[in-house]
Amino acid sequence: MPSSPLIPSEIGILGVASAEDVASRLRPWQIDGLVADLLLVLAATRTAEHPGISAAGSTVASRRFTALADAELMLAGPAAPRRWPLPPLPAGVSPAPLTHVALQRLSLMPVVAAVGLEHQSVAPHLRLESAELGPAACVSTGASMRLSRVQQLWRRGHRIGAGLRRPLVLSECVPGGTTTALGVLEGLGLDVSPWISGSALHPPKAMKARLVAHGLARAALPSPASSQQVLAAVGDPFQAVAAGLLRGALISGQPVMLAGGSQMLAVLALALQGLAEDDRLRLAAQVLLGTTPWLAEERVAGPVPSALGCVLEAVADRYQVPLVGAFSRLRFTRSRHQQLRDFEAGHVKEGVGAGALLLLAQLQGASTDDLLTRCDQAMEALLVSSVTSSP
Repeated sequence: MPSSPLIPSEIGILGVASAEDVASRLRPWQIDGLVADLLLVLAATRTAEHPGISAAGSTVASRRFTALADAELMLAGPAAPRRWPLPPLPAGVSPAPLTHVALQRLSLMPVVAAVGLEHQSVAPHLRLESAELGPAACVSTGASMRLSRVQQLWRRGHRIGAGLRRPLVLSECVPGGTTTALGVLEGLGLDVSPWISGSALHPPKAMKARLVAHGLARAALPSPASSQQVLAAVGDPFQAVAAGLLRGALISGQPVMLAGGSQMLAVLALALQGLAEDDRLRLAAQVLLGTTPWLAEERVAGPVPSALGCVLEAVADRYQVPLVGAFSRLRFTRSRHQQLRDFEAGHVKEGVGAGALLLLAQLQGASTDDLLTRCDQAMEALLVSSVTSSP
């Protein structure tokens, strides 16, 4: 891990970039009184309906509402009445209360966008395509989306990125997204299957790999395949928007914090694919991956200390750019609530931008003790509101 007086002690670093590279990625987010934008993209893929593929909701039916419920809780807070109930989980709780806590410490302007959802949010949101298009098909089909749909979403994302006037935190909620991330990364030629995690305590890696292998075999992509060809074969709507946005950010020059794990690295790989060397280096210099400690320190492949770090390094090596990931060192071992302590056991790891926003809150001066106290308070409010709203 690089050492530098410019890197706060409560911040963890992923990747093998130099201390100078790390400091330069963190610097835009350490400006006192930072005002930035937050874009949360809600999307859906039929991949999430494969039994056992995702723990972002204990049932297939509940996973159809996960994105809406998480966005509503993130924006309104744990004490507010909710239209969409949180889906039942095997253990733990949605990361959305963590995101809400971090938002209270930040000067962010949140915008929610929806692509491919079967049910539309009652809250104001940015609609990037017709709601009639619905979720992407399962990756196993090898035909997740029409190429024309991918191109339209890419263009919409590109316009957003090119028009940025402030730093942007890009977040997502896509049940089944780690599987589409694996599909995209494998479709681009990166062998990362051993390191791709998931929302479950024990991610179904063999199932994910099998679905992706079936999809890529059916797609019969050319070699090399373009980003948009890969997306049409095994991607999801969020990835198309986000990859286009990153390409557009080359025009605006604004820094982008990618909030999440393998989904965000897949998006970054899509954006880097096909770029000239100078543009690849420029884009890498604008981007910082922000995640949670539970994902950053997860081991899913033997003794490797960070599976996500391995994915990050694979993308960096493939495109010959220095990439940096960072994470808050907030831990829940001292939490009053079992639902939060379940994060420490790996039942919940990341989502709805939680890691990046907690990281950003710390870069803006919040302590881990303060964040822990506020997360406990949010969990208490959520439990009370759940009881009072029960029939």
